[in-house]
Amino acid sequence: MTADSTVVQVPHTETEGAGHAEGGINTALLGMLLFIGSELMFFAGLFAAYFNARAESQPNWPPEGLELVIDPFPSGPIPFLPFIATVVLVLSSFTMQWALWRIRKGDRTGMNRALAVTLIMGIAFMAAQAFDYITLLDHEGFGINSGVYGTLFYTMTGFHGAHVFGGLIGIAIVLLRGVAGQFSARHHIAVEAVSAYWHFVDVVWIFLFLTLYFLK
Repeated sequence: MTADSTVVQVPHTETEGAGHAEGGINTALLGMLLFIGSELMFFAGLFAAYFNARAESQPNWPPEGLELVIDPFPSGPIPFLPFIATVVLVLSSFTMQWALWRIRKGDRTGMNRALAVTLIMGIAFMAAQAFDYITLLDHEGFGINSGVYGTLFYTMTGFHGAHVFGGLIGIAIVLLRGVAGQFSARHHIAVEAVSAYWHFVDVVWIFLFLTLYFLK
């Protein structure tokens, strides 16, 4: 370099809305996607067990006496409860996505409000599922020991409920961090990860609901 040569310093600037301009994928988000992939294989095994039992039991599936137990539109204490709970959970996926969209725009308040609504809707779904269990046990006498049908029903919905509970914990943590102002349009990987997990939980329930309540 000669004595009269100059070095031009280009200032490094960050744009608040350029959170997705980085190359590659964040390791935390990648970890969540890999975890979702492993859980997808887990639920695939449960579905395989269900359809195998169903195929071996034809034409007596559901078992005799249980044809009307699993009803998406029951007329019990809370009419249409399973269907209503499903609608609530599906709608919560939209509010979760709205939270992600808002923080991508730098709107922390909008994100926090959407997360709070999602959390409430998820809790409502869990409460509805617990009430449905109680109704099936008390009024129908249908429990996990009601043959392979009962075992599969409670195993599949129970494990899904456990995943919903885990998702609610994640949403609650993200909400608390959001209230503390820890996210921005550029830094919100935790919101991305929890959103992906919540969408996975919702999609799994749609297939569970259609399989267990409609595919008789």
